[in-house]
Amino acid sequence: MPAAACPGQALVCGVDEAGRGPLCGPVVAAAVILDPARPIDGLADSKKLGERARERLAVLIRERALAWAVAEASVEEIDRLNILHASMLAMQRAVAGLSVAPAEVLIDGNRCPRLPYPARAIVKGDATEPSISAASILAKTVRDAGMRELDASWPQYGLAAHKGYPTAAHLQALQQHGVADFYRRSFAPVRRLLDAAE
Repeated sequence: MPAAACPGQALVCGVDEAGRGPLCGPVVAAAVILDPARPIDGLADSKKLGERARERLAVLIRERALAWAVAEASVEEIDRLNILHASMLAMQRAVAGLSVAPAEVLIDGNRCPRLPYPARAIVKGDATEPSISAASILAKTVRDAGMRELDASWPQYGLAAHKGYPTAAHLQALQQHGVADFYRRSFAPVRRLLDAAE
């Protein structure tokens, strides 16, 4: 069959998540199919980019990608399933949200969620595969924006600064102000505080 009859044949989708380590908020996943005709310079692992570079690239990814989708798994799902399974669920939702079917899905990490397409896990794929880099940037910028929104309502936790990661300042704020509804109760530092309060 000629390639023209299968326009989706070589479309590769990159998938990554953000927010496995924080003590609060959802885990966010993104799926991106880049357009070979509209390359984006500067794609890299989101953790190696500054906030301004990530925000700038996120706009370009949304404008130039053939398809992209962002999805999440909630705090309740994280506590019910565990963070690994919740991450897989968020990835499945992101891929399901694409407007174009990929020929192959590349997942950052060492395992793949169940998907209706061929999938490959690539360790440190966010540093080597542009589509995974793009997904890592979208997932990170969306999650960070959510943390800034939470911070506006709950400034006492300092979420805009640490994005929910268990820094010394964050753990101190948790101890001082208690565990709000958006915290992951299954995570050890949160669990310890709840047990101590009982």
